[in-house]
Amino acid sequence: MTDYRSGTAGLDKRPAFLIDLDGTMYAGHAPIPHAAAFIKRLRELKLPFLFVTNNSSRTPEAVAGHLRQHGIEAEPREVVTSSQAAARYAAERKPGGRVYAIGEEGLRAALTEAGLELVDEDERPDFVVQGIDREFSYAKLERAVGFIAAGAEYVLTNPDRLLPADGKLLPGAGTIAASIREAMQIQPLVIGKPYEPIMRFALERLGTAENVWAVGDNPLTDIGAGKAVGLRTALVLTGIATPDNAERLLGIEGTPQPDIVCADLADLLDRLGLS
Repeated sequence: MTDYRSGTAGLDKRPAFLIDLDGTMYAGHAPIPHAAAFIKRLRELKLPFLFVTNNSSRTPEAVAGHLRQHGIEAEPREVVTSSQAAARYAAERKPGGRVYAIGEEGLRAALTEAGLELVDEDERPDFVVQGIDREFSYAKLERAVGFIAAGAEYVLTNPDRLLPADGKLLPGAGTIAASIREAMQIQPLVIGKPYEPIMRFALERLGTAENVWAVGDNPLTDIGAGKAVGLRTALVLTGIATPDNAERLLGIEGTPQPDIVCADLADLLDRLGLS
């Protein structure tokens, strides 16, 4: 294996990384061992990386702040969220388009920054863009259904049905989406992992598609997303996948198989010759 510690060895093959957050960098409000040291080492080696998250509720500034609380050096420009990727999709489809947003601050900010117009119940939108919304209501469901029936395109930031939060599970954006899908009998355009749009957006931001590793703790979303766009993939056993359940999870039929399985991020550095 090429030793990337040399400043000149294999410059055209130096790895880059798209890195998951929850379960990989931190676990809710708890730090994950070796995460801060992993990012520090990538910076020392000047290796490109981005943090890629399905979380649609936070702005990149808030995500970077949360990382810094765990001792992980991070800047907003290094964060890619499903809200940003959803906003990019809608803005490319119809620049300056009108959007009915079901979501929180991160989604609304991303849509506005992309030059899209947010509308309320009295205005017909071009898109219904939905993420997690902890104030979701029957009234919002009614509006979404009406707008989609009138021709608005339905875009879902991420399909996560449940979210781990401090030892318990909470309904996610995918759970809200289930009500809209059932009402309309349609499938949304899904942006987040394991689907391609967020990864293609991240690769464009990263500036390279050569020797890029998708790194995460969830075989279905993180590894699946990497495989969807032809990246190398590394599963770390620090979140959804653990040393106790990894064999069982990876043995389920249809589960995406990572290129390598690592105990943690320190192990990943060792396996890639970067420590």
